[in-house]
Amino acid sequence: MTAAAPPGTRSPPLAAHLPWYVAATLVAATSAKVGIIWDISWHRSIGRDTFWTPAHAAIYLGGVLAGLACGWLVLRTSFAGTAEDRAATVGFWGFRGPLGAWVCIWGAFAMITSAPFDNWWHNAYGLDVKVLSPPHVILALGIWGIQLGSLFLVLSLQNRSPAERAPRLYGLLAAYVIGILLQNAATIGIEQIGFPNVAHNAGYYQVACGAVPILLVAAGRAVRLRWPATTAALVYMAFSLGMIWILQLAPATPKLAPVFNPLTHMVPPPFPLLLVVPALAIDLVMQRVGPGRDWWLSALVGLAFLAVFFVAQWFFTEFLLSPRSHNFLFGVDHWDYSSRPGPWRYRFWRAETDPVTARALAIAALLAVLSARLGLWWGNWMARLRR
Repeated sequence: MTAAAPPGTRSPPLAAHLPWYVAATLVAATSAKVGIIWDISWHRSIGRDTFWTPAHAAIYLGGVLAGLACGWLVLRTSFAGTAEDRAATVGFWGFRGPLGAWVCIWGAFAMITSAPFDNWWHNAYGLDVKVLSPPHVILALGIWGIQLGSLFLVLSLQNRSPAERAPRLYGLLAAYVIGILLQNAATIGIEQIGFPNVAHNAGYYQVACGAVPILLVAAGRAVRLRWPATTAALVYMAFSLGMIWILQLAPATPKLAPVFNPLTHMVPPPFPLLLVVPALAIDLVMQRVGPGRDWWLSALVGLAFLAVFFVAQWFFTEFLLSPRSHNFLFGVDHWDYSSRPGPWRYRFWRAETDPVTARALAIAALLAVLSARLGLWWGNWMARLRR
C-alpha cells in the first residue's frame, strides 16, 4: 500500500508498459470467469443441451489463451531471452519463465483436461446434483491457476518498479484480478453464501469469514494502492452487477423436463455480497496498524470484517427478500426452470436448524482471524514476488 503523496511531490504515473502476454492472461482470466457465470445461468435457464455452448467456449478460450501466451513466453525466454530476462524467471525442467507463466500453463492444462472429462461425466451420470462434481473441481483448479498466474505476473511487474514510482496501472490490475478471485469464492460457495435466503443462518457467516478475508487482506498487503481491498471489492461487485444486468436481457427457453417455472430470459446470478463495506474497514484498520504486528493486525481485521459484514448482510438481505428489490436493478427473484414457485422464495432458509448463536459467531470470528492471518502471510509473499 502507498500513502497519499505529500504536497510538492509527483504521484505515481497511471500509464505503464504492459507486456502483451500479461494482457493476454488478464483477458483469459476474465473470459474464464464470464464463461463460468454464463454457464451456471445456462444450466439454470436452459439445461444442458450440448457441450458446445457459447459459455463453454468462453471458459476454454481463457485456458487456451493463457496457455499459448505463457508457453510462448517460456520458450522465448529459454532460447532467446537476454540475461536480464532470465534473471526475472524461475527454472523448470531446463526451461525458464516467470512464476506466473508456469502457474498459467499448469492451469491451462488442467482446464483443457477437464473438458472431455466433464463431457463424459454428463453423458454417464446426467445433470450435476452439486456444483463441485469431479470434472468441475479440476476445471475450477485450472481457472484458479490461470487467474493466480495472471496476478503473479502483474505483481512481479509492480514489485520490480521503484516503490515511489510504481505505475498505478499495475496496482489497479492486481486489484482487478483479486476481484475476480472473490468472484470465484462466491461461485464455489453459491450454495452457502450465494442466495440472500441463507443470510440468517450460522453457516453463511462462517463460510464467508473463512473464504473472504484471506483475499481482501492479501490485497491490502501486496497491492500498491491507497485502498486496495476496497478496490478489489468494487471490482467484484461491478463484475457481478454487469453479469446480472446483461444476462437478464438474454432470451432463453428451458429444454429439459420437468419445467415447473417457465422462463423467457436467462436467470442471472444472485446479487453480490456487500463486500465493499467490510473491505473499507479492512483498509482503514491496515492503514492505522501498519506492518510488523501481523498477529495483532489479524485479530483486528478479522473481528472488523465479521462485525461489519454481519450488520451489512443481515439487514440488506432482508431488503433483497422484500418486494422493493424485485426489479431489474437488483435482479432478484429469478429461479431455475426446475424450481416450483412458492413462498419459500421470500423466506430465510435453515434459520431454525442452523441459528446464529453466540457460539456460532465465535467460530466465525476465529475463522475470520485465521483467514486474515493467512491473507497477511500470502500478501507478504506476494509483496516480495519479483520473478
